[in-house]
Amino acid sequence: MANANRTQRWQTDGKFFRSGATRVWMKCVTYGPFPGGWADSFDADFSKIAAAGFNSLRLYEMPPRPLLDAAEKHGLQVFGGLKWKQSADFFRRPEFYSTAGIELAKALNETGDHPALAGVFVGNEIPADLVRWMGPVKVREAIERLIDLGREISPKLLYAYANYPSTEYLEPENADFTAFNIYLENPNLFRRYIKRLQHISGDRPLVISEFGLDSRRNGKDEQAEVIRWGIEIAHQEETAGMTVYSWSDRWWNAGREVLDWDFGLTDRSGAEKPALRKLSWPTPPDLPALTFSVIVCTRNGRNRIGACLSAIDKMTGGGFEVIVVDDGSTDGTSDFVEKQFPQVKLLKLKPSGLSAARNAGAAAATGSILAFTDDDCEPDREWIARLRPVFLTDRYAAVGGPNLPPPARNWKEAIVRAAPGAPSHVMLDDEEAEHLPGCNLAVTKIAFDCVDGFDPQFRTAGDDVDFCWRLRESGFLLGFAPGAFVWHWRRPSLRTFLRQQAGYGNAERLLLEKHPWRFSRRGGAIWKGFVYGGGPVRVMSDSIIYHGPMGGAGYQSVQNRMLPLRKLETRFDSFKARLALKGIEFLQPRLRAWKRNRTVFLIRPESQKPVDAPSGEFEIGSVEGKNRDDFLARLIASGWQPGGDTDGWDVEKNGTRILMATERGEGIGTRTLVRVWKGDAAAVAQALQENGSHVIPS
Repeated sequence: MANANRTQRWQTDGKFFRSGATRVWMKCVTYGPFPGGWADSFDADFSKIAAAGFNSLRLYEMPPRPLLDAAEKHGLQVFGGLKWKQSADFFRRPEFYSTAGIELAKALNETGDHPALAGVFVGNEIPADLVRWMGPVKVREAIERLIDLGREISPKLLYAYANYPSTEYLEPENADFTAFNIYLENPNLFRRYIKRLQHISGDRPLVISEFGLDSRRNGKDEQAEVIRWGIEIAHQEETAGMTVYSWSDRWWNAGREVLDWDFGLTDRSGAEKPALRKLSWPTPPDLPALTFSVIVCTRNGRNRIGACLSAIDKMTGGGFEVIVVDDGSTDGTSDFVEKQFPQVKLLKLKPSGLSAARNAGAAAATGSILAFTDDDCEPDREWIARLRPVFLTDRYAAVGGPNLPPPARNWKEAIVRAAPGAPSHVMLDDEEAEHLPGCNLAVTKIAFDCVDGFDPQFRTAGDDVDFCWRLRESGFLLGFAPGAFVWHWRRPSLRTFLRQQAGYGNAERLLLEKHPWRFSRRGGAIWKGFVYGGGPVRVMSDSIIYHGPMGGAGYQSVQNRMLPLRKLETRFDSFKARLALKGIEFLQPRLRAWKRNRTVFLIRPESQKPVDAPSGEFEIGSVEGKNRDDFLARLIASGWQPGGDTDGWDVEKNGTRILMATERGEGIGTRTLVRVWKGDAAAVAQALQENGSHVIPS
């Protein structure tokens, strides 16, 4: 039977998706491309796909209307794929890129309004050697322009780029969700990499956009087992969805039918494999009882706390009480809470400060876990449910998750949303945190009492930093739950934001006095881990990228310590807003530094050395399909040395440096691009030319 929600487009919902008011987990399978093109009817396949529990399809081209009609009939959402010549240098051949934009616009004008079309992948695994050749920032910006074009034509669709570990740094800033194709045949490695990707994705949902196993080489039963644990782990690690690759063994790629790989859930005759017959989707586990006390401290928060408590009231998972601590409000907050939320345990204090209020809430709590949030936060409905499993590992004394800003309502909120200085988690690695902000911080009652709670001298801020440092000094570990997020409203104006930053500076002064060894000589806090700013982890103009020797590492990542901030929302992006944001970015660190230690001296960021202009470029065509690896192997054999892990070239000899990348198209023929620095490009070209290949001057 068709899905009743099939006409409701999927939307992002924090770190997840929803259809209407219902949260959905993407259960996706790739479909096509097939030898001979699309079949005359999709009903037989789509009926089986829906019966297997899938709710969506991923295509590698834009879907025709008959396919979308059939998908709607069977309750399936479709994610189209923009097919274009992304495996070539599309800056040297700008017609490739302009054609991509034309094709995207054409497809969206024809079918962008179809209710079964959920979103579009504007690209898929641009080869790592070509990204390095063209320039990672330029490639990222090109992907972002395609997303902007699609959103301009069909703004209600979801847009993403299907990335892979070899270009982990190539995350578009403006995508609606992060998507990664992953092929790992070890469950522990798969789980660990998903944990990493949750931080790469920043504030947005993470989708596994391809995962599967070749049954020809590994056996059909092993394929079924790998897909089983892959789905289970993807769900446990709080992704927004999982995509099984692929529906059928029938596969068309690079202008020919692929006959030596069998990734399908069905074979070439359409018969089901064990992977499809045994396919199952996870359900929420029955977890042991673990009681929580949700503690909200407020002072003059009458206009804020109603939304906070309403969100808490909608939380699922059970097993929690709610405590509101009114820290001497004069605006009628207590009366409002008593009248509107009589089920809440209300504590009324004389003005004592945030730390004292949190300690009072903890003293009145009956739960074994104390979950703190602020009155300007709205916890997600699954906040407690997603914190609980991490505590049940018995590894962590404290656990938190992201605090996400809701969409801005005006240009000032948009600036504050994108500005530096927001509460951020700090990660020592992909699992263990160094710091968790107090707006999303849960801790066992035992650990809380062991460190004597929060220090009352911190009246408005800094209490969570001091608390986390003392927890770690006492031997406790801090964990992270990427799906346990709270919506955290930022300050509503630039003036109140700067006032908040001044308060943070005052709190840092107290922290510096109490923990002087945790600060540099110039007054900045010393973090061992990475400070996450909310934006997706992506290559920037000053980034250093780990490529591995000759750009050959399977996992290539950006080497940033302070990770990117959130972007300025497009609908509020104007000259006025950008100018104001630049002003805030200038004032914010200086204001905090002045309040912290009466200085505005800031460390000037290191600038990268300018790159020398190349002495020449050329291309090598090969009808036999030889690629950069073949040519590099010849150079290595003749005495050339590989570059370093972060170098922008492949090999070096006597001061001459060479970078290569191979363009791929239809058929087996290839074209390898060669760039030479500080050497005779003609001599290098002659040395590389051999039978079956020919040099093409640039």
